[in-house]
Amino acid sequence: MHTYDLIIIGGGPTGLAMAIEASKIGMDYLILEKGNLTESIRRYPRRMRFFSTAENIEIGGLPFSISEVKANRNEALQYYRKVAGYFDLNFKLFVTVDKVEKQVDDTFVTFAENGDTYHSKKVVLATGYFDVPRKLNVPGENLPRVSHYYDEPFQYSFSDVVLVGGSNSAVEAALELYRHDARVTIVHKGEDFRTKVKYWLVPDIKNRIKEGKIATRFNSTVQAIEEGRLQIANTVTGESEWIPADFVFLLVGYLPDEHLLARCGVSLDPISKVPAYDPETFETNVSGLYLCGTVLAGVHTEKVFIENGRDHAMAIADHLAGRKVRKVKELLDRI
Repeated sequence: MHTYDLIIIGGGPTGLAMAIEASKIGMDYLILEKGNLTESIRRYPRRMRFFSTAENIEIGGLPFSISEVKANRNEALQYYRKVAGYFDLNFKLFVTVDKVEKQVDDTFVTFAENGDTYHSKKVVLATGYFDVPRKLNVPGENLPRVSHYYDEPFQYSFSDVVLVGGSNSAVEAALELYRHDARVTIVHKGEDFRTKVKYWLVPDIKNRIKEGKIATRFNSTVQAIEEGRLQIANTVTGESEWIPADFVFLLVGYLPDEHLLARCGVSLDPISKVPAYDPETFETNVSGLYLCGTVLAGVHTEKVFIENGRDHAMAIADHLAGRKVRKVKELLDRI
């Protein structure tokens, strides 16, 4: 039985950053990833471009050199794979972790769904949040033509497409679908789009709405989904209506896997779902078990991303090495 110094659960950018920092302090580590490397980025819309500039999503000190200021999905996927190869990172892919248990000797056993077990002295959870979509819990949410993930526009041309949500995902999808001949309606519970929408998208989406090219239903919530149509209710007037919907995208956000955290023994705030952790060292209420990246944000996933989540790895490595912990840029006590 081999016992690693460190098991890292999650092979996204912050998990890779954690592995790089662990290698720098001479730790024997293993990354366990349920998909392929940076699986969440692979599932992004195929034409997505990052909000952060390329240098702000670099890891390991390796330059992210591209011709544009902001990287697109394909460039990021290639970059992180080159980083993994450069540092010769140690990982096992397509391993889904079910739980982590601390033993009486203060070591850990990580249990995979396929029955495999992995032993280590410490564990870092860097599982992100993209695998658990927020649910509306309405009739029809599980129909075949309803999805919580948008990919590309070509399948939906000349169809009625409803996008539920008012943030970047919905706005970007709406503009792309409109430009590929889909009839688009945006349904959002707020009276306008969320303020965090990428600034360069705002005039574009506003002008398309003004021209009547994209329909909107603000102050509206989804009541039911059926084949070919969707029912909404206006939260101001109380009026209900059915609108055409060949395809529905529920782009209302994602959450860290609170059930996995609970199975690992991590305490969660019942409202915010923010796990218990030390904001300086990122160690949880389970001694020797750490959180890295967006997994520690609870419902506030917009506060932690690659740009600041990569710094958590440095702080964790400092703590593991017994060094003075470097302060991360994000003031995590605001979460």
